[in-house]
Amino acid sequence: MADIIPNRDARRLFLNLHALSDSPGRPFRRKDLPALIHRIGFVQVDSIRTVERAHHHILFSRATAYKPEWLHHHIERERTLFENWTHDASVIPVEFYRYWKPKFSRTRARLMSRDWWRERLGEDYEETCARIRAHIIENGPVRSRDLTVGESHHDGSDENKAWWGWKPSKSALEHLWRTGELAVSAREGFQKVYDIASNVVPAEHFDPVVHDAEFIDWACRSALERLGFATPGELAAYWDAISPAEAKSWAEQQTAETAISVEVENADGSLRQHLARPDALDLMAGAPTPPGRIRFLSPFDPALRDRKRLQRLFGYDYRIEVFVPEAQREYGYYVFPMLEGDKLVGRIDMKADRSAGVLRVQKHWLEPRLSLTAQRKARMEAELVRWVKYLGLERAEGDGFDVAL
Repeated sequence: MADIIPNRDARRLFLNLHALSDSPGRPFRRKDLPALIHRIGFVQVDSIRTVERAHHHILFSRATAYKPEWLHHHIERERTLFENWTHDASVIPVEFYRYWKPKFSRTRARLMSRDWWRERLGEDYEETCARIRAHIIENGPVRSRDLTVGESHHDGSDENKAWWGWKPSKSALEHLWRTGELAVSAREGFQKVYDIASNVVPAEHFDPVVHDAEFIDWACRSALERLGFATPGELAAYWDAISPAEAKSWAEQQTAETAISVEVENADGSLRQHLARPDALDLMAGAPTPPGRIRFLSPFDPALRDRKRLQRLFGYDYRIEVFVPEAQREYGYYVFPMLEGDKLVGRIDMKADRSAGVLRVQKHWLEPRLSLTAQRKARMEAELVRWVKYLGLERAEGDGFDVAL
């Protein structure tokens, strides 16, 4: 009979594995950053800066001593991290690069099966890619704007378009990056600087060859290590690197030494069977109580990425409404989930008004049956002060809040 993991213990194990049970105010230095990212697996990169870009927000939520330049240092100088694609653009530990090589092959086949990519690369995409490779080899790293000046779009027009209207050279750069021929060597502002991958990734991580069976085994094992317990579908979705069928086949081959069967209690009291890492029960018993403070999490936090799992485990229904027409939004454009201890207790809509030096709280919502007690309000105010300080602002105000440094 499978062991049962009570819901509260499941939440605490999951949060601990995602580095959300440690005190965010603990001593934390630049050299500690790669280990933190290795622990949580990846950090999604996103350009929206309503408060702070997602990659910096995710790390600050776990370590308030974190500084954005530390991430650039490890990507661009130490080369302990690299940028590529999980389910979206992400920062990933460089020791995982060898496992991205078989993923690159899969990505190449998938992208070239899509009309969207073939249209934007153009009919002579092989010639375009060859031209870009030769240009970088001869002239060094490039930005997309170095190659697209005066270039027409795939439909022959010259007008400015949104990101999905990339010109052929931009499309080729992204394609070569997604498929492993190029790597991001740096960023200028938020713009990628591309170079030949072997110039960026240290040879010890670039050279090893990983075959398909080893790749599938790594994708499942490493996902299970970070999730603690998972269904085959959740294992496949973690890195977005293998198919659910491959994860299911892997799960069926495991023994008690590599994975155990458990039943996890959902937030509604129902049970669901999962595969768990063999030490899950010991880890669960030793999982610390998460800090009682409130944290505003990024919508792209890796602990929130799987929305269905989030709802089952925490009873928390969340979606980001960036692409929802304003009139149809339930909450707001860019709303942050609020974590209090081991529970998601609400959400907050806030925006940094940098010119005025103010973090504007536009609205907040608590989950059903929860109220804004004096203690909870004090915890929210403390988190607002932390963000004001981190962002270099002077105060936070709005929706009943008014705090300053």
